[in-house]
Amino acid sequence: MSSSVDIETGAPPRPSRALEVAFAVLALAGSAVYLALATQIELRRESAGGMDARSWPIVLGVAAVAVAIALLAIAVTRPPATRDDLERVSPGGWLRATLALVVSAAFIALWSVGDVIAFGYRIELFPIVAALYLFVLMLVFGQRRWIGLIVYPLAITAFIYVVFGMLLRIPL
Repeated sequence: MSSSVDIETGAPPRPSRALEVAFAVLALAGSAVYLALATQIELRRESAGGMDARSWPIVLGVAAVAVAIALLAIAVTRPPATRDDLERVSPGGWLRATLALVVSAAFIALWSVGDVIAFGYRIELFPIVAALYLFVLMLVFGQRRWIGLIVYPLAITAFIYVVFGMLLRIPL
């Protein structure tokens, strides 16, 4: 941890082995949970030794666990890296990061609803929620031009919906 003197003088934070080990342990725990969840994906049709819906998530999970173990080995065996390249936290940075997490959690919660029935019509929520999510994130991170606030979220949402929802028929 850096003291208030380090912050005021502008000196870079000191190297921290504990921070590197904690990050590596957190990465290992997160990737192990991901790998465990990847093995629990239900299959509609199981193929004998072929590629299925679990294959790529398991490959990514194994790779993540391997990288996390390598990070942990490096953190334990080598001296901690210098932290000269760290920049100061910009004013409002923590607030923007917290807002992004809250908005992302709300997006996931609303996306999991799937669709609603209003006035006798089934309305799929993904396109609406995704466009609003991107709009709010652009606003939180400083975009103020209308093209960035309107066109970009609509274009990205349309692209995702067309490719994954219509062409690949992945339920969004």
